[in-house]
Amino acid sequence: MAALTFDALLRSLKHGALDTVYYLHGEDDVLKEEAVRVLLDRALDPAARDFNLDTRTAADLEPHSLRALVDTPPMLADRRVVIIRGVEQWRKTANARAELLRYLERPSPTTLLILLQSGDEKPEADLARHGTAVVVDRLSAERVERWIAHRAKQIGLAVDADVASLLAAAAGADLALLTQELEKLRAIVGPRAATAADVSAVVGVRQGETVVDLVAHALERRAPEAVRLLDPVLAQSGVTGVRVVSALGTALLGVAVARAELDRGANPARAERAVFQHLMAARLGGLGAGYQAIAARWTAWAARWRAPELGVALRRALAADRALKGSKISDERGIVMELILGFAATTREAA
Repeated sequence: MAALTFDALLRSLKHGALDTVYYLHGEDDVLKEEAVRVLLDRALDPAARDFNLDTRTAADLEPHSLRALVDTPPMLADRRVVIIRGVEQWRKTANARAELLRYLERPSPTTLLILLQSGDEKPEADLARHGTAVVVDRLSAERVERWIAHRAKQIGLAVDADVASLLAAAAGADLALLTQELEKLRAIVGPRAATAADVSAVVGVRQGETVVDLVAHALERRAPEAVRLLDPVLAQSGVTGVRVVSALGTALLGVAVARAELDRGANPARAERAVFQHLMAARLGGLGAGYQAIAARWTAWAARWRAPELGVALRRALAADRALKGSKISDERGIVMELILGFAATTREAA
């Protein structure tokens, strides 16, 4: 059976019965924790959790302790829940992992077992075959601002659309970083509503000085404006040269799609629809706006580029990414600045 998405899991829990095993994998660990909370709320009465919930780390489990966890009957409840974190830590030949596979062939009907795989490693096929596998990927750009509002409400913080938009532009789809920044805002502003000025003061991000703004200047081929943003952007929490280059590379690819459509004779509206469809298929996060707005932006930027120039710029972005990820980075700012300035010089190289 194909893995459920995070949204499909939530829908299934509203209308269907609980499975006995859930295997959560994918790139977003924050959403995995949200999925765990939803499963716990569905499976256990809060009054019974102290007796019927066990959480362990895979690396700490031996075969006998694993079986004791999953085979113990619930106390004063219909089921118990066992959470095993870090299942990717097990070697394929680990005895505890082998014991888990034996258990998964005939899981206890009174135990809800949640297997959590950290990070974005590939799912393990033998675990995915049993129970319900759930792939928890990063939120799309369409969803990040709504998630910010949702998370803010959970922690008792009132935010308006400007705050959500600024935070999304600053942190992209990094929900762990967004959670951290929302907690900082809540501690500072107290019971009142947070404003964009609070985000600037507490988070260190000002309107017009985000990764999204830098990318816009660079792809509009206004290199001086983009370079002026380098220092304030790189000084922000969670922003690195790799992230900036990744954002530039993503935008270049989107502009290249639009440019290809225009070169095939499509009018701007048709090119924009094509870009939008690619975005929906790829479900990219961290773009700082919804897919419709991003598609319109990339299509507008395509008018400033020729296809050969985009090819040169993409090769330079790849080279910058490799340089930043190398072991001897001496000037992160310099690498990114050289890339941005190079956008203005691609005409000669592409000729």
